[in-house]
Amino acid sequence: MTRADNSPPPLTGADLIADHVRRLPAKPGVYRMMDAHGGVLYVGKAKSLKVRVKNYTRIDNQPNRIARMITATRSMEFIVTDTETEALLLEANLIKRLKPRYNILLRDDKSFPYIVLRRDHEAPQVLKHRGARSLKGNYYGPFASASAVNRTLDTLQKAFLLRTCSDPVYEGRSRPCMLHQIKRCSAPCTGEILPEDYAELVAQAKAFLSGKSNELGDALNVQMQQAAAVQDYERAAEVRDRIRALAAVTAHQGVNPGSTEDADVVALHMDGGASCVRVFFYRAGQNWGERAFFPRHDKSAEAGEVLGAFLAQFYENKRPPKTLIISHDLPEQELLGEALAVRAGRHVQIVRPLRGEKRDLLRQALNNARDALGRRLAESTSRTAQLVGVAKVFDLEHPPQRIEVYDNSHISGTHAVGAMIVAGPEGLEKNQYRIFNIKSEELTPGDDFAMMREVLTRRFSRLLKEKQKGTALVPDLVLVDGGAGQLKEAVQVMADLGISQDEIKVAGIAKGIERDAGREQFFIPGRAPFRLEHRDPVLYYLQRLRDEAHRYAIGAHRRRRAKGARKNPLDAIPGVGPLRKKALLARFGSAKAVGNATLGDLASADGVSRQMAKTIYDFFHDDA
Repeated sequence: MTRADNSPPPLTGADLIADHVRRLPAKPGVYRMMDAHGGVLYVGKAKSLKVRVKNYTRIDNQPNRIARMITATRSMEFIVTDTETEALLLEANLIKRLKPRYNILLRDDKSFPYIVLRRDHEAPQVLKHRGARSLKGNYYGPFASASAVNRTLDTLQKAFLLRTCSDPVYEGRSRPCMLHQIKRCSAPCTGEILPEDYAELVAQAKAFLSGKSNELGDALNVQMQQAAAVQDYERAAEVRDRIRALAAVTAHQGVNPGSTEDADVVALHMDGGASCVRVFFYRAGQNWGERAFFPRHDKSAEAGEVLGAFLAQFYENKRPPKTLIISHDLPEQELLGEALAVRAGRHVQIVRPLRGEKRDLLRQALNNARDALGRRLAESTSRTAQLVGVAKVFDLEHPPQRIEVYDNSHISGTHAVGAMIVAGPEGLEKNQYRIFNIKSEELTPGDDFAMMREVLTRRFSRLLKEKQKGTALVPDLVLVDGGAGQLKEAVQVMADLGISQDEIKVAGIAKGIERDAGREQFFIPGRAPFRLEHRDPVLYYLQRLRDEAHRYAIGAHRRRRAKGARKNPLDAIPGVGPLRKKALLARFGSAKAVGNATLGDLASADGVSRQMAKTIYDFFHDDA
């Protein structure tokens, strides 16, 4: 086939890269390599863009993974920076945002909780916080999990009697609450403690959270002895209980660092081409929990390369501690230290200890990383077999890497929501779950087909826009909860958007006769409905996915319904207007009593038919 304008074919692969090299400056920067669809293949940084990118022009000397990447490259973009440190920070940001196929990726990077001691109130409140630092106060953390925060908050309540209530509750108190009665709050709201004495408790809490627990313990011990000396035994007992509460913090933490006050211990274990990074958080001389991560990378990646990429992405949106204790040497350790120092606003030390206390902390983290990866690989083997079976059932060319399952939940069309859950080789990808509040005002209440059409149209219209930006996560298989009708709607949505069945496979899963688990029917375009063997592991797997979508949809619906019900539950029931509402309240006395009424009792109220009584009853007793 000849080109109409006789112009030469566009450059690709190594030839394209070589063409860019001629115009690149010998300056630091970041480069992106894209495929034919605009999807980002790789993001890299360079001390000299010209020198670094030139390496990709010699494809024969590259590993297979890099050679495939070069061959697939159809375009490139470049950003020049002032320093290599700035390039490293920008690279980490782009990798986390764009998730390129050939980069080492940190997955499941959820936000971490913190403890905040507010400083914008006469009686500062202590509370758990996650997200942007919008409150004026002192932040302590990060903590590895909400449970780790809750344990520390429990200690703060026992030891320092600080309030945890919100400002409206604080201002509305006329007498102390139950927390004061059980000695968990000093009740500044009702003046049970003088402002200067409460300020002293706040100062002590700050000292504890800042790592001065030993000095604080000594000071409290002196206070206890002084109270006992003047026979103020009640005061002495209070201080003694606070000392015990503080001592309990270090008693259950296992390895307790003596000299490691502000550090993260980061240990990597690799096996079978996979890896686990276990991070232990030590702040204020205390263990504030740990978390396991499983980066995505090529099997040929080296340990130092994986750990370095993990650290750059992990601290991209959080302040690094003073010390990082790591399990492997890094290829660009000095550069990474400089980048983290910029992020922290102070010096950050990166060490790989060979002896002493820090080595003991690292050994504990390595053991945990090895155990976590072992469990992960065992689970992955089972999932791999299940996904191979799914591919066979639904005529897929390869085991699916991303399965999306959709379900709706509503009561007579009110508070309707659609839910999407995602599963793949790593199991349920909960950070990819999505809820769709049904917005269309033209839908007939209870029209499940139209609801499914709206949800899928919104989801896949967005996917097409993301594909243009190179950020799309395209499913291999879409499962809709329902039979032939729901499947027809899904196929039509795909066709209207120009998405073929060859690109994304769509199928339906319908509940069995009398909703009997094990009798599910499956629907695929162009095939007669079919069932799987009752004991087929693939059937169990698909049932779990369907049930997870069902659970997620119901939970979202109930939250939306509860939010509306807080205004007035009866207002949220379709068909209940002012007159019926008045009649129901006159008959039963309260909305709660209406919810507890039987079907017959509801039908006996003025203006309530048998059909309306069932609608009201279903609203309060929905389980689907």
